[in-house]
Amino acid sequence: MTVREVVRGNLSESAEAWLSAAEDTVAADPAEIRSLFPAAGRKCGRGPLESDVDVLRGWTVDDAARVVLLTKLPKDAVTAEVTDLYRYGDAAEKRAVLRGLAELSIGDGGLPLIQDALRTNDTRLVAAALGPYGSAHLDAPAYRQGVLKCVFMGIPLAGISGLAERADPELTRMLRAFAEERLAAGRAVPADVGLVVPEYSDLEA
Repeated sequence: MTVREVVRGNLSESAEAWLSAAEDTVAADPAEIRSLFPAAGRKCGRGPLESDVDVLRGWTVDDAARVVLLTKLPKDAVTAEVTDLYRYGDAAEKRAVLRGLAELSIGDGGLPLIQDALRTNDTRLVAAALGPYGSAHLDAPAYRQGVLKCVFMGIPLAGISGLAERADPELTRMLRAFAEERLAAGRAVPADVGLVVPEYSDLEA
């Protein structure tokens, strides 16, 4: 099921009409997304997105509506427009850009945005940066550092894309060292460290 199909089931009749018109507008004039993208929260709602699609878990309705608009950008405009939407957007708009990158024909063009998000201390942006696009495009050292940052920030590792495939001996070593330091200091180890380091899978956060 596509993002568009999912969001359709979450919209009122008026919100669906607005989004459909906005899609047509962006397809005809990509620059119009600059005003429509911020308006999506007000027009479509900001509540949780109801969906059975795993990759959409934790999304909001405005996330999905904004991603739909991103997919209407032509290939020759997508990198520039997405970069500006991220740069000038608020946290919710930045998160939608990060979540939408995997739906776009952007190649490595979105990687600087992922790297920027991972430098922030906003849990929403860090978590979104480690979605499908970040998992596919980050190199091994950057991915490991992102995972470790999630542990430090209390972001559940279960929501990180590609963890089972990308967990390597070095990431295991890093998380084991983190867990040992926590235990030595008499502090709890987050249980989801056990997703990478099995011996800590039975500990409580």
